[in-house]
This record gives sequence, C-alpha cells and structure tokens, in this order.
Amino acid sequence: MAESLEFIYKKEFWYVSTFLNSKYVDGAKKAKEIEDLVKKIASGITLDDLKRIRGPQADKLKDIVIDMGKNASIECKWVAYIPNFPYQDENTDKDYDTLGYFQIEVEYFKDQPAKKKDVTPLTIQQIPILVLAKLSDYERNEDNKYLNIDTESPIFNFVTSDKTVPVEVSWSQENIVKYKRTLGYWIEVYSGAWPDYNEALYDMRIENNLSNRLSELHFIRRNSGFIYMAEENYKNFFDGYMRQFVLDPTPRIRSMLYALISINHSLDLLFTKISSPHGLIDIEVIEQKLVKLRLLRGMIQTNMSVVYDEIDYNRRQHYTAVLNHLINEFQLDGIIGRIAGKFEVIYNAMNELYQKKNEEAEKKTQKGLGMLNILFGLGIVATLSDLIIKTETAITGSITPNFTDAWINLIVAIIIGVMFAATLLTIMKGKREATKVGAAYTVDAVIVDGKGNVLLQKRAYPPFKGFYAIPGSFIKESENQREAVLRTVENEVGVKIRIEKKIGVFDKKGRDPRGNVISTAYKCTVTGDLEKCRVELVPFSKVKDLNIAFDHKKILDEAGVI
Repeated sequence: MAESLEFIYKKEFWYVSTFLNSKYVDGAKKAKEIEDLVKKIASGITLDDLKRIRGPQADKLKDIVIDMGKNASIECKWVAYIPNFPYQDENTDKDYDTLGYFQIEVEYFKDQPAKKKDVTPLTIQQIPILVLAKLSDYERNEDNKYLNIDTESPIFNFVTSDKTVPVEVSWSQENIVKYKRTLGYWIEVYSGAWPDYNEALYDMRIENNLSNRLSELHFIRRNSGFIYMAEENYKNFFDGYMRQFVLDPTPRIRSMLYALISINHSLDLLFTKISSPHGLIDIEVIEQKLVKLRLLRGMIQTNMSVVYDEIDYNRRQHYTAVLNHLINEFQLDGIIGRIAGKFEVIYNAMNELYQKKNEEAEKKTQKGLGMLNILFGLGIVATLSDLIIKTETAITGSITPNFTDAWINLIVAIIIGVMFAATLLTIMKGKREATKVGAAYTVDAVIVDGKGNVLLQKRAYPPFKGFYAIPGSFIKESENQREAVLRTVENEVGVKIRIEKKIGVFDKKGRDPRGNVISTAYKCTVTGDLEKCRVELVPFSKVKDLNIAFDHKKILDEAGVI
C-alpha cells in the first residue's frame, strides 16, 4: 500500500551560509553572479557529471536530471542576517563584517507541470551536489577573496510538494507510519532510497512531524527539509505563513551554526599557535583575537536570546515548535558549550605561557640587576660621577686644567656610561620580551621541471587549508638553509632536485597568519623522474588562476614562473 503513494514535486529552496565583507562585496551583485552560475551548471549537465547514479534505472534517471537542468527556473538573493559581524578567518587571515546566506529558489518544469511527476528525491539531490563543487571553485576566484561560503556542508535543500497520487491522505500518525518508506525518501533527500534500508531507519526519519494539521507535513533535518501541503493550503498559506514561520528561521539558525563552527575552528587554530614549537606566539595578538571571538560568541548568543524570547512568548505553538526543533536539530546549545570549554582551555594555556615568559623575563632582569650590583659594589657608579665632575671641572677651567687627564677621564666615563646604559637596556628588554614574539625561519623551494611546469602542493592543514603552496618547511637548528631545502623536497615532494639559485628573502609583516615567519626561497630544477612525486605538476600558464597561500604568488613571480 505504501509503495502506491507518490508525492508530486512543487519547488525547492536552497540555502548557503556565507560571510562577506560589505566594504568590498555587494551581496546583491554576488547573488546575481551565483544565479547565473547555477543556471549555467544546471543547463550544461552531461552524462559524465552523473557517474554517481548507478543501478538498473541509472540511464533513465540521468536523462531526467539532464532534462530537469534544462528546464529549471532559478532565482537567487542575498540575505544579510547579522550585519556588523567582525569575523576574521584564522585559516586565511581575511576579514568579514556580515553573516548571512544566499537563498536560491529552484523550480523544475515550471511551465510543464505534467513532467513534475518525474522529479524524485534521487534526482533532486544531484544538481545541488554539482553546484556545491562549482561554488568551491567560484569562492576561490580572486574577485571573491572577501566572500566566505560554507562549501563544507551540503546545500540545505527545502523541498515542497502540493499533491499526492493516487489519493489525498489525511496525515494521522497511523498514515505517517503506513507510508513511511515513501515519506522517508523525501524527508532526507541526500540520503538516497535504497530498497534494503531497515525499518528502524524509516522510523527515525518520520519522527518530528512539525505540522499541527492533518492536511500537511513539515519535516526539517540537518541538511534538508520537506513540506507537503494540500494544493489549496499551499496556494493560500505557503507564501505567507509557511515562508515566515518555517522556511525563513531555518537558514537563519543554520547560519548561526556556521558562525559557531567557524569560531570553534578559529579557537582550534589559536590553540595550535599557542602550542607552536617554533616560538611564533605573540601573547598580545592572541589576546586581541580571543577578545574578538568572545564578542562574536556574544553576538550569536544575543541572537539566540531573540529566538528563545520567541519560544517563550510567541503564542503560535507551531512556530515555537519549529524553533525548538531547529535548535535541537542543529545542536546549537552543544556547540556553544564546547566553545565555552575551549575558551577556558586556551586561557589556561595562556596563563602558563605568561608564567613561562615572565620567568624568562625575570631571569634577564635578574641578570641586569646583577650587573648593576656589581657596578655599585665596585664603586663604578660613584667613580663615573666623580669622573664626570672632574672632567667638567677641567674642561670648564674652574681649576688649572690638565687636558690629558681630562680626556682620559672623559673616555673612561663614556665607557662606564655605556656599560650602565647597556645594563638598563637588558632589564627593559627582558620586560618587553615577556609578551613579544621572536621570528621563525623557513625555506621554500620553487621546483620546475624544465618543461614549463612547477611543483605545487595543496595544503591539508591551516593556515590556508585547501590552497596551493610552494613546498617548504621550518629550518631545524642543526641545518643550514640549503640542507633544509633538500630535506623538505625529499620528505614532502619525493623527487631529486638541483638547487639553482637563491630567489630572495621574504619577510613582509603579515605574510604568514601564524606570526613573524621569515622565508628564504630557492629556485630548483628536477633532476630525476617524477614517478614518486607526491605533489601536483602545474603548468606555468595555470598558476595565476590558482588560489595561492601566503605570499607564494609573489615568490613564484620573482622566480619567473608567473
């Protein structure tokens, strides 16, 4: 019986959480660019794009998806949810000032309603997956460096339906269970529809129907949602009530989740910096970053307070049920608690660093004070004063001058004065260094193959995770720069090289988000085969279009690669 019921697709709403810097990015213009991009992707789908679809019906399903893409109505708009949200990405060191989301309305076969029966959850999931991959490339364009799109999560897809065939169903709990297999496919569109899923999975999927009407179904999951409304209800209430009280809260709360996850990642990176073995930690800078992150957490909690006020005081029980469900589904309270715990861990680590640096400063101060005690103990300071007086007396002529003695006294006075000043400087320097960071030194190897290609690696860890970079590493205490280059290439790249020349030293402030990192770059040529190469071989002509980490684009330019 359950298999005989089918939902007829109506339309869908995609949501993509995003940070942007409004000083450099016009959200409305970016929405139009994304709209054009999605249209281009949808209309240009090929069989090769749909390799993931398999099974006895694969060819038919692929044809349907291609047809859907060619007959897609698409509109995109930018929604600035929290303006004045000063987030700095610790991975790239870029600044943003607005948290929001792109809303993309999609309707397949808008002018061919009879074909909508071919649209199923399995075909629905295909195009957002393709779009998400292209959004990752789009975000990396140089024009979009002040745009931070959540491309780690699936595009949230809210699918709607306004008809069932062959019958209209009164959605009592009994009928929800009765049709749970068909219903389960629509509730989580990214989950597939395998025939051998067990009953427990379907039972889990049909939990939490948020509708309080027997003519409707409202389900919201972490990455997708499903709304069914009888045709008359859809026509009368969807654009008003349903958008305002079910759809709109979903991307707002999901964008807060994205912000909290970003804050959480930033805290992880700050802890990594605190734990750095390369002496890069600047306590004052870390404290400033922590203050900003606490501010952002406070802004999120303020917006959460607005949501909780709605839950406590809004008289629409259905709306408050939706808000409660969204908070639980996206586990906001849990991540807020984890972030609070990380703040505590980092502050404890900071206190230990303060204590360590203060101890180091105290040693230097004691050393300086020891020198002063020696000077006082030997009577050198008193001698200095006496020499200055005698020299002044001799030179000014208040007594019979002995110019030879006077100049000797002056020279001795200067020497002692320099010793005294150096001692004071040692004490002051120790105080300053209690919070200041030293420099760390690295090498970078621009490796070319003599055929117009350069070897680049994609960074697996922050900072600049996912960006291309020149192979390089920190210099060990026991090695010189050239030895560090050879070690790095052997361990990270896996090819034999010849060091051709030194490109230069790169020490511009802010070049590395981890701190004061000074790099010496060398140009190298591959001398062996590339069979065991562990990085990518990139043609010179394509390098300029890549997202390059740190200031490596400048290094590549000076090496003659770009």
